[in-house]
Amino acid sequence: MKLVQWILAAGLLAGTTAHAQIEPTWESLKQHYQVPDWFQDGKIGVWFHWGISSAADENRPNDGSHYGRRMYSPPPDGKPKSEYNMNETLTQWHIERYGPLEEFGYEDLIPLFKAEKWDPDALVRFVKDNGACFIMPVATHHDNFDMYDSFHPWNSVKMGPKRDTLKEWKQAATKHGLKFGVSTHLYWSPRFFANARKYQKPGTPEWSLFNMDYHPRNYSSQDSWNEHWYQRCWELIEKYDPDMFNNDSPYPKIGPGKGLGIKLFTDYLNRDLKENNGKQTVVLSFKDPDADREAFTYNLERGSAGDIKPEPWMWATDLSGNWFYRKNAVNRMSIPVMVGNAVDAISKNGVVMLNIALKGDGTIPGNQAAYLTAFGDFLKINGEGIYGSRPWKTFGEGPLRMKDGRQGENKKEFSQQDIRFTTKDGNLYAFVLKKPTTDILIETLRTGGVLEREITDVTMMGGSGKITWTRTADGLKIQIPETLPVSLVTGFKLTLAN
Repeated sequence: MKLVQWILAAGLLAGTTAHAQIEPTWESLKQHYQVPDWFQDGKIGVWFHWGISSAADENRPNDGSHYGRRMYSPPPDGKPKSEYNMNETLTQWHIERYGPLEEFGYEDLIPLFKAEKWDPDALVRFVKDNGACFIMPVATHHDNFDMYDSFHPWNSVKMGPKRDTLKEWKQAATKHGLKFGVSTHLYWSPRFFANARKYQKPGTPEWSLFNMDYHPRNYSSQDSWNEHWYQRCWELIEKYDPDMFNNDSPYPKIGPGKGLGIKLFTDYLNRDLKENNGKQTVVLSFKDPDADREAFTYNLERGSAGDIKPEPWMWATDLSGNWFYRKNAVNRMSIPVMVGNAVDAISKNGVVMLNIALKGDGTIPGNQAAYLTAFGDFLKINGEGIYGSRPWKTFGEGPLRMKDGRQGENKKEFSQQDIRFTTKDGNLYAFVLKKPTTDILIETLRTGGVLEREITDVTMMGGSGKITWTRTADGLKIQIPETLPVSLVTGFKLTLAN
């Protein structure tokens, strides 16, 4: 071997450190992917869904967070309104509110999206004050509109707010010491606008917004589309250097997509390894249930885990009831259940990502702020057992069983028998998921059970008085003091003997 080659191989040239190059294969990605500590330790993130549909009339009927997809389905003549489906109801409302689809299409909502009250510094400060350690704004949703300065002509710098929202989000995150992620949903967009195609005319600027150069169903086999997707995503990575890249959509497969999906993912990680002397500092997440969970971080959107997962995963849920702001949307998960679900996810090796749907003017609606504030209140008291923690031998106990998998997230109320565990620095933490009204019995912690070490002390986080407790063959019994912390979940720290 020539001397220069040997030096390069040894990683000694110019003080560099040699590191393995991840090949664009799932096997190689699985072999090298490592979740950074900041993600596992930080535990809490906030997702921001915000874009064109945020500025549509807030009193619109249910659009399922897909206004642009559903607004191009006019009901058949003569069909009674009582028989309209969701798409037909929204389309008829849109026509009555804004005018015929030929005259007022989705693109005509863009001037209404002004972001006139948007203050990213204040928003990031607010979510940090309520426990968030990272943020993840949507960079591109299904509607093919970029919320940043991109080569794609339909973007927030050229129209709408006329601001590079990602740049400003990142500046605010950096200022307040939060990690910065981005979420792209771009791969859905040719199919998203399938029903809008008959309203488009060749040679117009709208041609590119509605993806008219790509097949609405078979685009995943088109080289032109897959290459376009890769270029859009790579520009996003290169320009904004995100700590986390969430691909909230499909991606080009190995065969028909020429492997451009796995190429983007490994290029993202290799770029990070090169810049950080071979240490991975970024998170790659997406929702593919068939991919090997050791090769990425799984986004378990609106789902839950039945047990502790071997790899860290992300529980993503929405606080608005619609993902994108709509005044009459209802979050059917109550605040106490949301907090309990979050603790449940963390006890099972999960990380929590709470979506806030900003108004078109860039402000947080009060009902969503209430969810985040309640969670922040819990963390201010119990954060010691959350941040930096890891799962214990078992996640907990209690009658409420969580469904394993995406969708179908829990909306049922917890009881004081539902208890979850975490561990940190040799201590065990037990969280009672409903404010207790009687003494607590934790059967998992019985003598002769899975906890082999002695408990030397029990303290209640946020409490000042001494806790009376006994441990027997029935379990750990904790006598409830007269005064409990003002928290939806009550946490206890169990000090263990060495």
